[in-house]
Amino acid sequence: MLLLYILAAVYIAAINLYGFLLVKTQKKRRDERGERAAAADVKLIIASLLGGAAAVYTAMFVTKFRTDSLLLMILVPVLIVLNLYLFFILFRNGIPALAF
Repeated sequence: MLLLYILAAVYIAAINLYGFLLVKTQKKRRDERGERAAAADVKLIIASLLGGAAAVYTAMFVTKFRTDSLLLMILVPVLIVLNLYLFFILFRNGIPALAF
């Protein structure tokens, strides 16, 4: 049981690190090549859905990346609340409770 909690905590940390690094690399690519913003938005939303919304939102402000995007400025905080709620339910009720 303890191993499942450790794996869940490692997953949360890893997806948040991935989200933060994704924003940094997207910022660098956009600065170098002038890449389209839509492709970066999709990747950021997927990383946020998987549990890295807090890191994506933080990294957006640290790197000043796409803070003018209304979609990201509304959707990512909503996903932060959803992620926190799901993580809270996961750890409060126990991980095997989600296995039905």
